[in-house]
Amino acid sequence: MKAAVYYNNKDVRIEEMPKPKAGPGQIVVKVWASGICGSDVLEWYRIKKAPLVLGHEIAGEIVEAGNGVKKYKPGDRVFVSHHIPCNTCHYCLNGYHTACETLHTTNYIPGGFAEYLLAPQLNVDRGVFILPDEVSYEEGAFIEPLACVIRGQRLAQIKAGQSVLIMGSGISGLLHIIAARSAGAGRILATDVLEYRLQKALEFGADIAVNARENIPEFIKKHNQDRLADLVIVCTGALSAFKQALQSVDRGGTVLFFACPEPGIDLGVPLNDFWRNEIKLLPSYGNSPLDATIAIELIRSKRINVKDLITHRLSLDEAPKGFDLVASGKESVKVILFPHKK
Repeated sequence: MKAAVYYNNKDVRIEEMPKPKAGPGQIVVKVWASGICGSDVLEWYRIKKAPLVLGHEIAGEIVEAGNGVKKYKPGDRVFVSHHIPCNTCHYCLNGYHTACETLHTTNYIPGGFAEYLLAPQLNVDRGVFILPDEVSYEEGAFIEPLACVIRGQRLAQIKAGQSVLIMGSGISGLLHIIAARSAGAGRILATDVLEYRLQKALEFGADIAVNARENIPEFIKKHNQDRLADLVIVCTGALSAFKQALQSVDRGGTVLFFACPEPGIDLGVPLNDFWRNEIKLLPSYGNSPLDATIAIELIRSKRINVKDLITHRLSLDEAPKGFDLVASGKESVKVILFPHKK
């Protein structure tokens, strides 16, 4: 079978490798759609493990089920989670599924940017979800990124009527805009440094979009009844955005760190001000099975429209072009690879 093998952002090679076979408790999935995530092009994060096959936003069809697999069968349309929690450790039992060591060490083989993948027994047991008839394969490729957004906003306890500032209007920021609007958020403000993304932010539900180089705290006050934002969501790894976020959150508000800068970068926090004003700082990583279930239902019911976010539908052979689009920040929102597209 063919797979797109990552060496670095500018070196993605289409290579042949053996098609996986299902062992006991395992399934083989024919990958019909696989989204390129912003994290796939974070070289500082990925290159230390290269070469490897990336891709974790997939939807496909089961073509083989190993001995002992009872819940699924060939022909089932599925979304498969790459990282799954054990559901039994201290962290899982206390609701911190993404801090689970099992979640940090599980994956499917070789990755979603391949014609077929193998889901290990543990992933089959607690990380496979049947796609409803109303959800297409390309919509299914949004389940993982949307689930991450759902988890972040759930932890941040987003409330109807709240003012929300979303910093970074790439795919994560746009999903946060759509989800916040669906949750009944009040005024939604968005930032970015690219005009294309600012226009997309307005198109997908932001009330106002402004260049991140502006004085963001003053801009928020001007458009939010002289108040800062109740909820600030950072969707970019730029340190300047993190600093702006701390200056842009209102008293009693929350800053949700949905992205992170490179390792070794520290953020100065005005602890006295935050203590006096009960401001909360909250990181969010990944998603849990509950979040994936919610994401599937939101897509199925059309409460959240993800299809319009797709700007590029590419074959697996075009994976180098897809990585270039996402890594360079060119005019694209969601790039999806279709491994069996000719």
